[in-house]
Amino acid sequence: MGFTPTGKHLIAGEWLDGSGTFASSPAHGPAHAFAIGTPELVGRACEAAEDAFRSYGYSTRAERAAFLRAIADEIEARAAAVTEIGSQETGLPEGRLEGERGRTTGQLRLFADHVEKGDYLDRRVDPALPDRKPAPRPEIRLLQRPVGPVAVFGASNFPLAFSTAGGDTAAALAAGCPVVVKGHSAHPGTGEIIAQAIDAAIRKTGVPAGVFSLIQGGDREVGQALVRHPLIKAVGFTGSLAGGRALFDLCAQRPEPIPFFGELGSVNPMFLLPQALRNRAEALGQGWAASLSLGAGQFCTNPGIAVVIAGEGADRFVSATKEALSAVGPQVMLTDGIAEAYHAGQARFVARNAVKPLLVTESAGRTVLPNLFETTGERFLADHALGEEVFGPLGLVVRVGSSDEAEQLARGLEGQLTATIHLDEGDLETARGLTRVLERKAGRVLVNGFPTGVEVVDSMVHGGPYPASTNFGATSVGTLSIRRFLRPVAYQNLPAELLPEDLRI
Repeated sequence: MGFTPTGKHLIAGEWLDGSGTFASSPAHGPAHAFAIGTPELVGRACEAAEDAFRSYGYSTRAERAAFLRAIADEIEARAAAVTEIGSQETGLPEGRLEGERGRTTGQLRLFADHVEKGDYLDRRVDPALPDRKPAPRPEIRLLQRPVGPVAVFGASNFPLAFSTAGGDTAAALAAGCPVVVKGHSAHPGTGEIIAQAIDAAIRKTGVPAGVFSLIQGGDREVGQALVRHPLIKAVGFTGSLAGGRALFDLCAQRPEPIPFFGELGSVNPMFLLPQALRNRAEALGQGWAASLSLGAGQFCTNPGIAVVIAGEGADRFVSATKEALSAVGPQVMLTDGIAEAYHAGQARFVARNAVKPLLVTESAGRTVLPNLFETTGERFLADHALGEEVFGPLGLVVRVGSSDEAEQLARGLEGQLTATIHLDEGDLETARGLTRVLERKAGRVLVNGFPTGVEVVDSMVHGGPYPASTNFGATSVGTLSIRRFLRPVAYQNLPAELLPEDLRI
């Protein structure tokens, strides 16, 4: 306990000052000064990462697994201090941070197990056919290889699981890629203590110091310098649609374009079918309210829209949702900026003639309350702004006249991280066609559940068509996410002594 940040950047094993400082803005507790990042520090970190790649990119799977487990151990050794500084900076309750820390160390160990198994390498061998006519065939072997240094941008809403040593960093390190992290200014102290844990793991295991760097603060110029640096070969990002799209465009405009794996925004629609509404309207309303307001609605998978077929069941569902949301007390948001954006989103809905307010609350500063609105399917499809994410506990009920109209509305949706269907046995035929639409719209399709809560497992997909993410074939959660930082290489007629160790089979 009692962790006091140094306020410095970690660049390849050295703790360095910057050109100036910025002050943190904690929800409670003391503010601290942190060094401001610069393009010069970015260049130094990227060059160190490239130097490290020359050995780390060819390290054994066992060595990388040991490194990942050492990071997890060092984070747990700082558990109480991580919770203390994380709670101060974000306002998140201690229980939430303890759970997120467990998810962070769990996914590091999951990747350690995954690389040890080696299935992700996708090894393929086609033996030589010297007697084939009319021409002989050479021996060809294929292996997935790391792409090189990776840039990772810390997320505002997950100070641990999607930030300094979060899923992007864990996947890149598992693949054999050094990482340069641009820390999020909303929780720089949390970023620093996790960087200290990684630094300790580097020293313990003997991997090159340049395998990890953390650059704090800085304006847009610093982030732009990172994605533009010619030694960076891929970028992982979780954040706003506007910010992510700007970085995505920079990656595409480089002399050597690189992949940008951005998670940008999602309203995660739910479709409540008639039989389910008749049988379980009140329970569904209460469940939606709980999911919608969980963590002040600051989850990527927050279910912001509920599509219901007009009728008595829909009336009961709306009434139960409103009652449950009315009982939710004030919650502290992660940053002043996120709270301001939530207030602006609420005001946008209040001012729109296309929506009817069901529950409108008054919030002040960083503390917010839930809001609930309603519209029709026709108005929803006609007003693109109604389908834009409001990050926080704001819900929109969309009433449609029939199952066919619900499916039509689904066809008009943009890409989503998740899409949910609530159904009972009598709804199965209706759900068949809807499922086929939604699987083209979302990376994860759920039945009779709520999307908040993302399991870190082999089968998870946390991504989706744009604008949910910039690469619909990728995921930022689960072991499949390692593929973002690998590329296939074919080796033709190489002597065994020249082949990568994992191909000498």
